[in-house]
Amino acid sequence: MIIKIDTNSPEFKDEYAKTVAFTDKVCKQFNFVYNPENEINESVTMGLARNKLIYNKKYCPCFMVEGESDEERKAANNRICPCKPAIEVEIPNDGHCHCGIFCTPEYAKYHMIEKEAALVSHTHSRGLLKEECEALLKQKNIDSDELISLLEAREIGMVDFYLVDVREWMEYKSRRIKGTDFLVPTTSFYQALSQIDDKKEQNIVVYCFSGSRSAYCQQIMSSMGYKHITNLEYGVVSYRGEVEQG
Repeated sequence: MIIKIDTNSPEFKDEYAKTVAFTDKVCKQFNFVYNPENEINESVTMGLARNKLIYNKKYCPCFMVEGESDEERKAANNRICPCKPAIEVEIPNDGHCHCGIFCTPEYAKYHMIEKEAALVSHTHSRGLLKEECEALLKQKNIDSDELISLLEAREIGMVDFYLVDVREWMEYKSRRIKGTDFLVPTTSFYQALSQIDDKKEQNIVVYCFSGSRSAYCQQIMSSMGYKHITNLEYGVVSYRGEVEQG
């Protein structure tokens, strides 16, 4: 049976207001801040209020509530906000809880920088700031517009990173991103990687044709001790910047 809660009902609105007061108190008690994405906060708050009306407890809305009775739900160890895993593991390690509503001040600040960097890259409204470049290079994946902006920033000395093509020599000669620093073909990966063996602490962006080979190489390089490897999502086929041949 699907349980339907009317979000416009006085009962829900009253519980929602109480839940906002509750999450405010949690932030103050643990020195957390809210997620910069207000939609996340609203969604989680609605879920907590819903669960309070249904189960009389603020069960985490990002997980299924197991058990038919209060006793069964207690035995199932369902997460109740603010949950122990979030306080003891997720927020200290990741900067935010699983649901995303509670964050450390440092994570929230970084997330805003990351968001602004993406906006600037996609609108080309201005050049990237140094902290925005650093935020993009900490991401697991970047897209074409973000790489274009990073290469522009590198050209004026705003940031330093290496651009590595992991395709084969014939692909490289046919079409490569302008500004590529190294060719490390997948078929001779470990031998060719010796070119950048001394750059394990540096920022490196890898790319291939579609993003799959480079994602694989990214994993291998990370396991070998390379600290900052970013993958060009969807590869050179999606790249809209300058390319070279020959």
